[in-house]
Amino acid sequence: MLLKELLNIAETVGTVVLYILIALSVVSMAIAFERIVYFARRRVDATVLGRALAAKLHEKDLSGARSLLEGSRAVEAQVMLEALGWVDRGTASVHEVIEAALREKKKEYEWGLLFLGTLGNNAPFVGLFGTVLGIVNSFRELSNASGNTGQMGNVMGGVAEALVATAIGILVALPAVYNWFSKKSGELEDNVATITNYVFAELKSLPTTHPHYTQAAVSTENEAPLSAPTVA
Repeated sequence: MLLKELLNIAETVGTVVLYILIALSVVSMAIAFERIVYFARRRVDATVLGRALAAKLHEKDLSGARSLLEGSRAVEAQVMLEALGWVDRGTASVHEVIEAALREKKKEYEWGLLFLGTLGNNAPFVGLFGTVLGIVNSFRELSNASGNTGQMGNVMGGVAEALVATAIGILVALPAVYNWFSKKSGELEDNVATITNYVFAELKSLPTTHPHYTQAAVSTENEAPLSAPTVA
């Protein structure tokens, strides 16, 4: 009796698993497309931006540096814009602000990646689960056929449906290109480090006579070299 009930449940659940996989595939592709657009719109050459920002600082043109950063949609520019108001307090303060701003932005540029990573790792197993249930139903149909060749078509149809579940599970995992998006996030953090190196190199070479940079230049004389910003 219990086995019969389990077989009935398996027949229903197998179909449900198939629909769940299709729904997850749609969600996965939507998130992947949104992330591709997000990174494409915020792409920046870190070396060019870093040198341009350092040049503005060298000219003591804070307004120009701010306009340069405000004109870019890149996350790197937004992080450096946050730190720009702290240049007169020394590189240590600038370093801390850059790290804080990068951590704050991390929720934005890593949005959806946890879902894609989890889906990419587990969707094939969900598909395999649907396959097992489909095979169970096929054997059930085979048992009921009892030599009736007319019902063998139902058995073959059940096997085909089971294999489709595996195929969809693999298909769902393909758009969940977590590794590519994770690499883009790492490149973004490296870009911030590159721009920071240019900015620090300029700040540490500033003369002590300019009112906007007096404290920055003085404070850097006794400071140890700072490492690039890191995000845990």
